[in-house]
Amino acid sequence: MKKLFGTDGIRGVAGQFPLDLTTVHAVGLALAHHLAPIAPDLAPRVIIGQDTRESSSWIDAALTAGLTAGRAMVESAGVITTPAVAFLARAHNCSAGIVISASHNPWADNGIKLFGPDGYKLPDSTELAIEDEIFRHLESEANRRHRLTTEATPPFVNEAARVEYVLFLLAAVPGLSLDGRTIVIDCANGAASAIAPELFDQLNGRGGGTVILTHSSPNGRNINENCGALHPEVVAAEVLARHASMGITFDGDADRALFADERGRVVNGDAVLLLAARDLAERGLLSNSTVVATTMSNMGLEAALKRSNIKMLRAPVGDKYVLEQMLATGAALGGEQSGHIIFSGRSTTGDGLLTALLLLDIVHRSGRTLGELTADLKTFPQTIVNVHVREKRPLDQFPAVAAAIAAAEAELADSGRVVIRYSGTEALARVMIEAESEPLMQHHANTIANAIRSELGV
Repeated sequence: MKKLFGTDGIRGVAGQFPLDLTTVHAVGLALAHHLAPIAPDLAPRVIIGQDTRESSSWIDAALTAGLTAGRAMVESAGVITTPAVAFLARAHNCSAGIVISASHNPWADNGIKLFGPDGYKLPDSTELAIEDEIFRHLESEANRRHRLTTEATPPFVNEAARVEYVLFLLAAVPGLSLDGRTIVIDCANGAASAIAPELFDQLNGRGGGTVILTHSSPNGRNINENCGALHPEVVAAEVLARHASMGITFDGDADRALFADERGRVVNGDAVLLLAARDLAERGLLSNSTVVATTMSNMGLEAALKRSNIKMLRAPVGDKYVLEQMLATGAALGGEQSGHIIFSGRSTTGDGLLTALLLLDIVHRSGRTLGELTADLKTFPQTIVNVHVREKRPLDQFPAVAAAIAAAEAELADSGRVVIRYSGTEALARVMIEAESEPLMQHHANTIANAIRSELGV
């Protein structure tokens, strides 16, 4: 059972365990020692990127200190997106890639995500082995005596890394033109702010359009603040206000993207999966006519894919688990309702900027609007209630919670779904109910959430 790693790396409040200086240093040291036997005659090479949080610089310094103490060589890509680090680790044959980011979380949080030399997130077994060594270092006298400070020395940043990633993205859509469209882009005051301006400036040079960048001025504390993929209604409203053709919004580390159509309606990851699946199928590129989604994807997506003779598989929530099932089944496409979309063969993890370009390419080649392309996706009413919890104990240990879940499952039967799970990155229980009847949906969601709140609520 992992204690530090969740579904997307190590995450918490910056400055507090497990993101205090001593533990972060131990993470670097443990990773360096894990990598050393892979190429005994060579020092491990690690590339590090970060998002725009004010804590990212000192976490970078503490990680680098641990890595170098373990005889690893470290290169900084500076502020850059998570998928860019995955790409660079693979392209440069690095031993590992590290991203300092808490994705969609508030600015006070941060996190550490690890990628292997193949650009894929590390498997659970590897994370568990590294975690065991982290705890051994924390218990050692030597680590306790190690002097650390939050006064970070700015590392030398390889600016060419960003340019290389931008060129990779542009190469993915060689014939793409904006066709005179006006596109609003919300960078969430996060890592996309360092990439999107240059990327879309070069894209615009291929063929006229208007690109409006919003929330692209990070100050260390405004990441995800009333903007970005956590608040897609913001870019949707901006599309209407600007009479734009489409809106694109990223999360803090830009590994996912959501959209808004020309009528200001939010287009989530389910809709993107539908459009991408149909496009790939029409071009004979959807292997096994299969798409991997998650337990959170709407039943409406499954029905729409079925009408196109495409099978949908469900994986646990977390893009690493989507990817695992994609690799196991040979699927070319997978993703989450939240906007993590993985195109097998193009990327090894969710990539919001790549997803945005590929969706723009689908719209460009179709000659239709995003609203027209998604018009036949009829979704079941769905609600998600987040309950802050003080601990993550099995819910079947609480009779009142188990009874509420059983009652919902029995009444909804074939006309809905009940998915209750703990967040892998936050102290939350997520109650998701989907049903043909909206009143029933709300009733059962509130009943289950209240039962959890009564037993485990903060």
